[in-house]
Amino acid sequence: MKKTIVLLLLLSIQLTTAQKNNYSDLIVKKATVIEQKVIAWRHDFHQNPELGNRETRTAAIVAKHLQSLGMEVKTGVAYTGVVGILKGDKPGPVVALRADMDALPVEEVNDLPFASKVKTMYNGKETSVMHACGHDGHTAILMGVAEVLASMKKELKGTVKFIFQPAEEGAPKGEEGGAALMIKEGVMENPKVDVIFGLHLNSQLEVNKLSYRPAGTFAGIEDFKITVKGKPSHGSQPWNSVDPIVVAAQIINSLQTIVSRNVKLTDNAAVVTVGAINGGNRSNIIPKEVEMIGDIRTFTDEDEALIVNRIKQIAEKTAEAAGATAVVEMPYQTHYPVTFNNIELTNTMLPSLQKSAGAENVLLVPAITGSEDFSFFAQKVPGLYFRLGGTAKGKDIKTVGPHHTPEFIIEDDSFKLGVISLSNLVFDYIALQKK
Repeated sequence: MKKTIVLLLLLSIQLTTAQKNNYSDLIVKKATVIEQKVIAWRHDFHQNPELGNRETRTAAIVAKHLQSLGMEVKTGVAYTGVVGILKGDKPGPVVALRADMDALPVEEVNDLPFASKVKTMYNGKETSVMHACGHDGHTAILMGVAEVLASMKKELKGTVKFIFQPAEEGAPKGEEGGAALMIKEGVMENPKVDVIFGLHLNSQLEVNKLSYRPAGTFAGIEDFKITVKGKPSHGSQPWNSVDPIVVAAQIINSLQTIVSRNVKLTDNAAVVTVGAINGGNRSNIIPKEVEMIGDIRTFTDEDEALIVNRIKQIAEKTAEAAGATAVVEMPYQTHYPVTFNNIELTNTMLPSLQKSAGAENVLLVPAITGSEDFSFFAQKVPGLYFRLGGTAKGKDIKTVGPHHTPEFIIEDDSFKLGVISLSNLVFDYIALQKK
């Protein structure tokens, strides 16, 4: 605790000194100049969304912009990822900034002039595509940060690594992807990253506000697939079947007891969700098997292990009791650890966030059960991941479209603060380092 207080005091003194050098004021001015450019990039990305590991158009635009700023640029990282390296004129630490680029298989219903009309193939079926989680904004913001920091290269002590990541929402079945694959391909090396920052737009937070949480801030996620195998029969003769639909229904109901009866909820939240169930194709045919997919959300390794074990026990034993079998695949496609904000780093950099948005607009919030593969980066080096408000001031957040829905929307005036806050974090972190 004493160490943290000393660091906070040190940062306050150093930031005051830095303000005399006017770099923070300069960041605000530059962010204001390019604000409309950032908004235009976001509109373009929103209107032309691409699914994970398929972000070729987006990546090409990002790479061209970084190259125009004189950066060393690497493309094709983890399929479509782009990495830009900006070397300051003075030696110092390596600070990484990350933005995700992929969209979701969602059909947009918003009445916007730049609404998505894109359709593509997903899991063998035609689907609409939409930026329903704000990744278009993340990409545009980081492009803006790159332009601001490149124009301040002479004042920059150290190196900034801009990581534009594909497939945060998960890679297609049978492919690797996302942060884990970028790390595997060496994105945190050459030069070796010392610290990483990132942000996430939030449709349930007002514009010009930031929110943060030290320690676990987003839950870990592990998805599953359960295949219940029974015996088919004509629907008029259920006694000749082992009905996998009935067994699946029993399994789903029993899975809901894991959180209510096995997890110590006074310590941490947890979620078990079945998101889809498929089986059969006619009203008078009892099918041979039923498939269901879902996921779990946890904040500790212990809770994850408990829930995984209970899902397997419940599915297998319930099926066995009915004369069926259940095959549990876990993880099925996705497995992200908890997104953990380094406590010392978060507390130390809090004044930087407060400077960017105003202390009254920086909110300490509870952890949320959504998940983020920024978590993989934050396992490698100290990380800070915070949220950026995206809904109109005074609007009832209960009426705002949540993330991953067709109604999801982010206001245009959200992005300037994102550019300012990430740019300030870079300079303020560097200011903290020993000469």
